[in-house]
Amino acid sequence: MTSSPQRLSTPRALARLIPFVKPVLPRLIGGCIAAFGAAMMSLLIPLVLEAVVDGPIADGEIPLIVWAAVGVLVLGALEALFIYLRRAFVLTPATGVEYEIRQQFYRRLQRLPVSFHDRWQSGQLLSRMMQDINLIRRWLAFGAILLLVNVLTIVIGAAFLFRWHWALGTTFLVVSIPLWFFGYRFEHNYGVLARQSQDQAGDLATSVEESVHGIRVLKAFGRGKHALQKFRAQVETLRGTELRKAREVGVLWFWLEVVPMIAFALCLLIGIWLASTDQLTVGELFAFFAMATALRWPLESLGFLFSFLIDARTATDRVFEVLDSENAIVDPDNPKTIENPRGELAFRGVHFRYQDAGATERDLLDGVDLVLEPGETMALVGLTGSGKTTLTTLPARLYDVTEGAVELDGVDVRDLTLEELRRHVAMAFEDATLFSTSVRDNVLLGRDGLDPLSPEADAVLAEALEIAQAHFVYDLPDGADTLVGEEGLSLSGGQRQRLALARAVAARPRVLVLDDPLSALDVDTEALVEAALRRVLATTTALIVAHRPSTVALADRVAVLEAGRITAVGTHAELLRTSEHYRHVISSFEAEERTQRETEVNL
Repeated sequence: MTSSPQRLSTPRALARLIPFVKPVLPRLIGGCIAAFGAAMMSLLIPLVLEAVVDGPIADGEIPLIVWAAVGVLVLGALEALFIYLRRAFVLTPATGVEYEIRQQFYRRLQRLPVSFHDRWQSGQLLSRMMQDINLIRRWLAFGAILLLVNVLTIVIGAAFLFRWHWALGTTFLVVSIPLWFFGYRFEHNYGVLARQSQDQAGDLATSVEESVHGIRVLKAFGRGKHALQKFRAQVETLRGTELRKAREVGVLWFWLEVVPMIAFALCLLIGIWLASTDQLTVGELFAFFAMATALRWPLESLGFLFSFLIDARTATDRVFEVLDSENAIVDPDNPKTIENPRGELAFRGVHFRYQDAGATERDLLDGVDLVLEPGETMALVGLTGSGKTTLTTLPARLYDVTEGAVELDGVDVRDLTLEELRRHVAMAFEDATLFSTSVRDNVLLGRDGLDPLSPEADAVLAEALEIAQAHFVYDLPDGADTLVGEEGLSLSGGQRQRLALARAVAARPRVLVLDDPLSALDVDTEALVEAALRRVLATTTALIVAHRPSTVALADRVAVLEAGRITAVGTHAELLRTSEHYRHVISSFEAEERTQRETEVNL
């Protein structure tokens, strides 16, 4: 996980929300006006009370007292109406802003490269998507408006205090000056804690997600207690941060309660003295304290609203860390097209290293030169760590080369739009990932624009399942419409791999890249899949990472990857004669295959 290179001021940080807020700004302004109207109604009540105390009550005019009571009732009703209007103005627009931010956040996650997702924990992204964006919505609908209106109310109310006597107004304001110091201190300390808390909540979400996904491993090894201890430590850390946040809020609330009370006490003493010397009427003194009381809620709310503001600012920072993340794998400014794709795939002087690789480390791919002719099936073999899987990620631009080029029909893949490139190139991975939807939707995922319920889709689905030998689908409760569960974990590893292979086949690409997609299959099923694949591979260029001699047998030629370089290319027979390293690799494959067969027999 990374953070912003520099910390913006709170106003500048929140100003980044303006593009999202702009379409609904008129309604939010309407909400501010309604909230301000409610505040003004509450400030007018003391003025009415002043007139009543010095007039009708002093003179004993009962009818005027009744009318004054009706006036106060009307002002209270108008205040309630304005509060209702505030909510009516802002609730729907705020949810619209939340929707747009969440949509753009998810869209950004889909477009960011695999290297970004390698660095970021899924729980951190999930907490930003759900918790932080929701907090921003609540702040826009409630916190921002009330903070603005309450500050204006305090300023206007303070001005009213001078209306009765300058000494009372001055005393109230001077005694309140320490609140600005405590507010500044609070913003600094609470801002740091708020960020820590939200980051720790993201780490906690990651732990929960990992525990749920790895529940079989935890149970199998009896490590549930260990996972619980680790989780408890993280919870305790988060709890400690939340308690420190609560203490900061508590200290601010203390001063927000104490300072106004001190001001009230001093103003009461001064007010009584002024009234006793006929410099202030009883009605004016009563109105002063009614106004001061009306200002108490805006003053007290500042603690909560400032903490809300800082939480919202921190949430905005966290969301924009993702939205502002650099994406180097983008469409070119002047994209090229391939009119008649043939499927020639070429690696020319390809170098690759991961971003976090040390300066002294050699490139993982160190000058790969390899050409696959249209319709050719090339097996890629090598020992663990030679760079096979990394090489297979380059044709579809899951990663970009750091030097050299990958070409499709003579065109650098970086000169094609991602949409066109991935229409021509499809992949199946060793670690088969399925989505929490039906078998049909998983298999047809790569066929953009195809109605999954159309007769054409049925034909494509049936053919793909036949090639992948995924006949088990028809025995599922709802056949191809059966939901496979989260990440397909309700299926076996071999079943998931066959569905992933079917998905790649159903895309009908010109180039098929298979990263050991049959590793979880038993030998007999693998033989059936390979026989079916030969029909597909007859017209499709294929690059297959092989870990079994039987997979190598599928290929027209074999490329040997050794320490990041292609050291030999030829048929299986040719390489057995000419490449000692190839013979070593194949012998290791054969040993693994014998072990697997013996295991299957024993089972």
